[in-house]
Amino acid sequence: MKFINRVGYYLGGFSVGLIILAFFLQGKKTSCDYGPNARTTKNIADKNKLYSDEVKRIMTIYEIDTLTVSNLVRFGDVDFSRSNTKLKDCKTYLINNTFKEHKVELFVKNCDSIAIIENITVKK
Repeated sequence: MKFINRVGYYLGGFSVGLIILAFFLQGKKTSCDYGPNARTTKNIADKNKLYSDEVKRIMTIYEIDTLTVSNLVRFGDVDFSRSNTKLKDCKTYLINNTFKEHKVELFVKNCDSIAIIENITVKK
């Protein structure tokens, strides 16, 4: 069998395989969160969140709602050098993001079943 025929069969089978995969994976919520930042933010974003009284006060002042906080966590950057990941129970993370052209720092305590937003710092 000639080389060009082998390449044709390979590409034909590969194309059929891609079509089948696209059909089966259609509508599934699959993601590729392999980096440490993506895994951490996804883990925190998927949990129920509790807010301290100080955080609620800051959210009121800057007109930040809970959906915005979830988005700030989900699409934020974790500063692992300023986070405390050595704890056994609830690890504390510092997440940086921007909101209305202000830099926002969120201090989040990530426990097994809940995430506690301990502090929000808004910098101009």
